[in-house]
Amino acid sequence: METVTQKTLYLARVQRHGEEAVKKLQNACVGIAGLGGLGSHIAISLARMGVGKLVLADFDRVDITNLHRQHYFVDQIGCLKTEALADTLRKIDPWIQLELYPVRLTPENIPTIFGSCPILCEAFDKAEEKAMLLETALAELPHITVVSGSGMAGAGSANEIQTRKAMKRLYVCGDGETDVAEYGSLFASRVAVCAGHQAHMVLRLLLGEDDSAL
Repeated sequence: METVTQKTLYLARVQRHGEEAVKKLQNACVGIAGLGGLGSHIAISLARMGVGKLVLADFDRVDITNLHRQHYFVDQIGCLKTEALADTLRKIDPWIQLELYPVRLTPENIPTIFGSCPILCEAFDKAEEKAMLLETALAELPHITVVSGSGMAGAGSANEIQTRKAMKRLYVCGDGETDVAEYGSLFASRVAVCAGHQAHMVLRLLLGEDDSAL
């Protein structure tokens, strides 16, 4: 088996993406609030892109009912999601920096946990939790840009999932309508499409891409 070092991994990424992009990603810090279907897939994508530091927060443990759409494995059932996901991320990139917070996020601890992150991904399931996070982050962390997910339930066309700029510091990914309460199910494929939109919006922000078309 080929021996992989931090330098060889860096050079492999440079070969694919160019040194300027790789350096921007390597020096970046991104927060993810919630490590379920959205958050776990967002984290995997960002780690593969070479984002240097992730701040991960979720109080929950891996359950067998998570396996149908979340990036966990049978042997991780019962583990804290923060620890289980960290183990997977380090298999992708052993040198990634991770801050793990196995706590329930509240208006009181959000500013402290994500204060060092210029970009925060909202990846909660419940509408009231989403609203709480957005309100807190946008009001208490004026430097932060939030990338949120809204509407990915059911088996509708994945082409309905889009990214739009809702506010100066807020992007929303999803179809904006479907929720599990009405549509009854969340499928791995459609959730992963939404997570991909969120991860790609983070990439565009980190690389300084023009967002005028969103």
